[in-house]
Amino acid sequence: MKRNIPPYEMLLWSVALPGFGQFLNGKFLKAVVLVVLEVLINMGSRLNLAIISSFQGEIDLAIRQVDFQWLMFYPCVYMFSIYDAFKDAGGAQGPHDTLPFIGCAFIGTVGLMFATKFRILGVLLGPVWCPMLFAGVGLLAGAILRSLLLRRERAA
Repeated sequence: MKRNIPPYEMLLWSVALPGFGQFLNGKFLKAVVLVVLEVLINMGSRLNLAIISSFQGEIDLAIRQVDFQWLMFYPCVYMFSIYDAFKDAGGAQGPHDTLPFIGCAFIGTVGLMFATKFRILGVLLGPVWCPMLFAGVGLLAGAILRSLLLRRERAA
């Protein structure tokens, strides 16, 4: 029997770990695939080591620890998992509702490309903070684009 869980709860479970929201939505095959992808990408990229180093302020160490070839997959898998769990629970049903999620995934991936160079006030952000900052910009850009498209469609 499927519980009636609010869409935002599914979104938050997927933020915790890709695939958890799918498990709660009863999408077991999709959930297993996403959890396996999460583990493979996380282990292949050594993301957890980079997270620990980044939180401890050791950005240069985090850059040396991470495998960027693996990590480039992470933003898209992560954001797809969040969007998919949210959508399957009844959220994101309107036109262009995917745009904030897509913006977050795309611009977050771009943030990874600049993780070894991008600085704010002289501070290098590295492979954890830089993509997170860029993902936030992508989320905002996607939300603005969605709003503009909806406004244009209503005016037409």
